[in-house]
Amino acid sequence: MTISFTFPGQGSQAVGMGKEFVNNFPAARQVFEEVDDALQHKLSKLILEGPQEELTLTENAQPALMAVSLAIVRSLEAELKKPLFSFCTYLAGHSLGEYSALCVAGVFTLQDTARLLRVRGQAMQKAVPVGMGAMAAILGLSGNEIESLANDASLDEVCVIANDNSPGQVVLSGHKAAIDRAISLAQERGAKRAILLDVSAPFHCPLMEPAAKTMAAAIPEVPMNVASKPIMSNVTAMPIKEKACISTLLVEQITARVRWREIGLNLGNLGVTKVVEIGAGKVLTGLIKRIDPGLEATAINTPEDMDAFLKNV
Repeated sequence: MTISFTFPGQGSQAVGMGKEFVNNFPAARQVFEEVDDALQHKLSKLILEGPQEELTLTENAQPALMAVSLAIVRSLEAELKKPLFSFCTYLAGHSLGEYSALCVAGVFTLQDTARLLRVRGQAMQKAVPVGMGAMAAILGLSGNEIESLANDASLDEVCVIANDNSPGQVVLSGHKAAIDRAISLAQERGAKRAILLDVSAPFHCPLMEPAAKTMAAAIPEVPMNVASKPIMSNVTAMPIKEKACISTLLVEQITARVRWREIGLNLGNLGVTKVVEIGAGKVLTGLIKRIDPGLEATAINTPEDMDAFLKNV
């Protein structure tokens, strides 16, 4: 059995996530305390008690989701008495989840990861005035059909694929008017669904360039180590380890397409047989099952999930 661990991105956040681990594992509590110290903010209270609308703010959701993933990772490591990366061949994360993967691989410390994600979240929120941008999920069309649709909808505005999540599930991002046109075109062209997403900004598109510039300045200020295991890049869908490559691609990631469908396919091509999602929700587990039904996909977001995993490693 060859394992890849994956880590969820924004949208999986929920008040109370990670609570069972914090209540039962000292290692998980320590993670929440370290993140609070790094941010000089009681993010742990927000994670455990809400309110949901404040937790969902990009600057909070990004470090919060990472904190929950790492709380589970540290709980696992305490039981295994070994680093988690020693049980896998590749690590991967969806958008901000790539930072969780990098932290697990030892590229960034936990505190530096939390601070980078706070900067990233704030920069992404500020990059585009409220109401100027939008995102939409298009279900039931092929990748080529959506590429054509986005091009036709753009006119002189931005309308691009932001997330290529799985066969038949693609997210568009760009100017609000262009996204509205894309939704209408998708409905005309036979999409099963075309849904405007409840997001605060148009992520992973050229409108995020101001945020990319912010991260280009922030990342070099943080100490980095060579990754202990290869991380699948959201930008290239290929494994990376070297610091310079990681730094460059993290900046590009802000404006680039999240190639999750390709990551799932490439994990299988690289010999992975089992994909284990660690963190809030089970979104990536569902996507992986659709991308490659031959891969065994499971999630760890409760102590019971962790016990089941520990029995099989």
